[in-house]
Amino acid sequence: MSSIRQAAQAVRQFLDAAIHRSMRERAQFARATGLSMPQFGILMHLHFHDGCGISDIGEQFDVSAPAASQMVEKLVQGGLVERLEDPDDRRARQLALTSRGRAVIQNGAAERYRWLDGIAEALTPSERDSVVKALQALTRAAEQLDRTETR
Repeated sequence: MSSIRQAAQAVRQFLDAAIHRSMRERAQFARATGLSMPQFGILMHLHFHDGCGISDIGEQFDVSAPAASQMVEKLVQGGLVERLEDPDDRRARQLALTSRGRAVIQNGAAERYRWLDGIAEALTPSERDSVVKALQALTRAAEQLDRTETR
């Protein structure tokens, strides 16, 4: 039976490899699409938080509102982001991905998932069963830890 230390080390090793690969591929994908990493980060943020404002972008990326506005403006000009009227405050603007912006994010995700699919294909059926059970257990443990830490 594996110790807690051995289990933690195995998880760390895989996460290190996966994060390294993911970051490298994300940077390559951003460059290939003509985006900087901060611009790609804004698209990702809007993918998960559609309808946020410039101040949210500034806070998320630790930049001033004018700097956030400049970064967003380039994305607006590129047709990836649009400014919409805030339904709660007509003076404010909300940011949202355009269909083109959503396509960029979906293509980036497909690239990342291709590597993970390759890993799954390289495993034997028995190993895949073990990985599924282990990852489901890890997900449950992570969710439980998140719940107890937010109390």
